[in-house]
Amino acid sequence: MNAVEIEVAVSALASQPFDAAEFPFAFLAAFGNKETTIKRLRKGESNASDVPGGVLQRNNIHIAVCESGMAGETLTALRKSPKTTAAKAKFVLATDGETLEAEDLASGETIAADYGDFARHFGFFLPLAGISTIKEIKDNPIDVRATGRLNKLYIELLKDNPEWATDARRHDMNHFMARLIFCFFAEDTDIFNGEGLFTKTVEQMSARDSSNTHDVIGAVFRAMNVKIADRAGAKLPLWADTFPYVNGGLFSGSTEVPRFSRMARTYLLHAGELSWREINPDIFGSMIQAVADDEERGALGMHYTSVPNILKVLNPLFLDDLRAQLDAAGDNARMLLNLRKRMSRIRVFDPACGSGNFLVIAYKEMRAIEAEINLRRGEPDLRTEIPRTNFRGIELRDFPAEIARLALIIAEYQCDVLYRGQKEALAEFLPLDAMNWITCGNALRLDWLSICPPTGSSVKLLADDLFSTPLDQAEIDFKNEGGETYICGNPPYRGSNWQTAEQKADLTRIFQGRTGNWKSLDYVAGWFMKATDFGAATGAASALVSTNSICQGQQVQFLWPLIFGIGRRISFAYTSFKWSNLASEKAGVTVVIVGLAGASGPASLFVEGEGGKTVKRDVGYINAYLIPERDVIVKKAMVPLTDLSPMDFGNKADDGGHLTLSTNEVEELIAVQISGVGEAGLKSEKEPSL
Repeated sequence: MNAVEIEVAVSALASQPFDAAEFPFAFLAAFGNKETTIKRLRKGESNASDVPGGVLQRNNIHIAVCESGMAGETLTALRKSPKTTAAKAKFVLATDGETLEAEDLASGETIAADYGDFARHFGFFLPLAGISTIKEIKDNPIDVRATGRLNKLYIELLKDNPEWATDARRHDMNHFMARLIFCFFAEDTDIFNGEGLFTKTVEQMSARDSSNTHDVIGAVFRAMNVKIADRAGAKLPLWADTFPYVNGGLFSGSTEVPRFSRMARTYLLHAGELSWREINPDIFGSMIQAVADDEERGALGMHYTSVPNILKVLNPLFLDDLRAQLDAAGDNARMLLNLRKRMSRIRVFDPACGSGNFLVIAYKEMRAIEAEINLRRGEPDLRTEIPRTNFRGIELRDFPAEIARLALIIAEYQCDVLYRGQKEALAEFLPLDAMNWITCGNALRLDWLSICPPTGSSVKLLADDLFSTPLDQAEIDFKNEGGETYICGNPPYRGSNWQTAEQKADLTRIFQGRTGNWKSLDYVAGWFMKATDFGAATGAASALVSTNSICQGQQVQFLWPLIFGIGRRISFAYTSFKWSNLASEKAGVTVVIVGLAGASGPASLFVEGEGGKTVKRDVGYINAYLIPERDVIVKKAMVPLTDLSPMDFGNKADDGGHLTLSTNEVEELIAVQISGVGEAGLKSEKEPSL
C-alpha cells in the first residue's frame, strides 16, 4: 500500500464505532499487513504479547486495548514489557476507544489524540508499512489527505465521463482539476470573500442528486473569467457574482465541467472540508502528479522528495553563496541592496520539473533571504523583487505542468502572507497574470536556450520536431534580464534496457555525431549533455540528480569525455546515497548529485559518513568517478590484462526477481519457522533455515 491508500484506510477505521476486540487487527490491516499474517496473530501463533489485551507483531508494533482511562498506564506497560524488547518492536500503542497514545521506541517521539482524530497522525506510523516518512508529513498530513480525496474524485469523474479520459480531452480534465485545487486553496485563505465559499456554493446551489453540479461549478468558473466591470452584461447568477475575477489563463477558455454522480459530488464536498490553508505546494504537488497518470496511479503519493534532499542540489549550486553574501553584508545597506538586485536577476531552470518542487523550494529559500535583507534595511513591507517567471521548467506530462504553475502561484502567495502580511498579500494577488513559465514538452527535443535565454526578453519555443513542439503556450518576457541562470532537477533515469523507442531516439538526436557509443547510456545522460551545452553557451552552472551508474563502469568512458571536452568540470558532487521517497520497501534508489560549472575553480565533495551524516571535503578536482583525483578513464577491454580467465557475463541478480523476498515475506517465514507450524514447507530440521 502507498501512503495515500494507508491514510484512506486509517481514516475509515477512525470513523467507525470502536471495536475493542477487532481494533488491533484492523489497525494492522490498514497498514498493509496481509490476511495470512493477521490470521496467525488472531490464532496466537505469532502473537507473543504479555500485556492483557495485547497483540505483538515481531519487528513492528506492540498494541493493547485497555479499560477506559487506562491508555497512559497501558502504554507504559507496553514500553516496559520484556516481550516488546525481545520482539524488537518499533512502536507501542494503547487505546481505550476514547483516547489513543503511541510511542516511536527508536526516537522516543510520542503522540496522544482523541480516538476519532488519530487518523491525523497516520504519518507517525508509516514506518510500519516500510515507508520512510519525514517531519513535514508527520506534523502536517494534509497533503496526503488532500491527494487521497482528489484521487477518489478523479477516478469517479472518469467513470461517469469516459470521454474525458481520452487523449483529446485529457488536457481539459487536468485543467479542471487544477481549477478545483485553486478554488479549495482560495476559499480557505481569504482570496475568496468568505471562508469555504466555493464548497458551500456547490453544496447549497447544486441538487443533492448531483444533476446540476456541473452547471453550478461551470457558472463559478465563468464568473472568475469576467472582470468586475463587465459583470453586468455577463448574465451571471447572483450567487456566482460573489466570486472575484481571477483569469490569468486559469479560468480562460472553455469552462465546461464533467458531469457529477452523487458519489463524485460527495467526494468534492469532502475534499473541500479539508484545511487547504495548510497545503505545502512542494509536497502536495509532487504527490498529486500521479493522479492523472493511469500507469503511475498505483504509486500515488510516493513521488515526494524531501526538502533536505532538494537542498543537497540547491545549496551548493547557488543558495550557499547567497547566504554567504548575506552574512558578509551584515547591516551594510549598500551591500544588502546589491545582493537583492542580484537575486532579482537569478533564473532557476528545471528541465524535468515534474510538479515543480525544486522550483518551489528554490523560490521559498530565495524569498527567505530577501525578507532578511528587507528587514535589515528597514523595509519589511517592500514588495518582492523576485519574479515568479524567473523560475522556469519543462515537463513532459500535462497535469504535472499544470500543478507546477499552480504550486508556484500558491508559494508566492504564502510567502507574501508570511513576510508582508495577509492584507498586502491579498491586495496584490488577483488578478493572476497570464504568463506561462512552465513549458509542457519533451525537454530533450526542445531548445533550452529559447526557453530560458541568457539575454534579451523574447522567449520562443523551438524544437527539431514540429510534432513535439508544444502548441498554444504563451510567450513571456523575462524580467530583469541578463542575470545568472542555474539548472537543477531530478530527471528520469531509465537504464538502456528499459528505454522506450522514443527515449532511445531522444538520445540519438543528442549524441549522434558526437560519439558512436551512446546506446548503453542511461536516459538521464541526455539531460547532462544538454546542461553541458547550455552551460558552455551561457556560463550557467547546473546540478542534477542521477543514478550512480553514470559515474561507474562502461558509461563513464562514453559520457564524461564529451562533457569535459566542452570545457565543463565537476564543481561539486554527492557520492552515492539513498534518494528515498514515500514508497514502501525498496523504493529508494541509490543516486549521486553532480554539479557542473566552468573549466576552473575549487570543488566540493560530499560523502555520507557514519550515522548518515554528510561530510564535506574541499578538493582541487573531482573526476568522473567522483574521486578527488585527476581524470583517469577506465575503458572497456574484451580480453584480460593478465593471465586471468576471461569473463563472458558479469555477476548480478538476473533471475527476474523471483528469488528476492520482501521484508514482510521474510518475517512471515521466520514466524512460521518459530511457531513450528511448517506452512513454508520446512520438512526437516536439517534443511537450511533463514
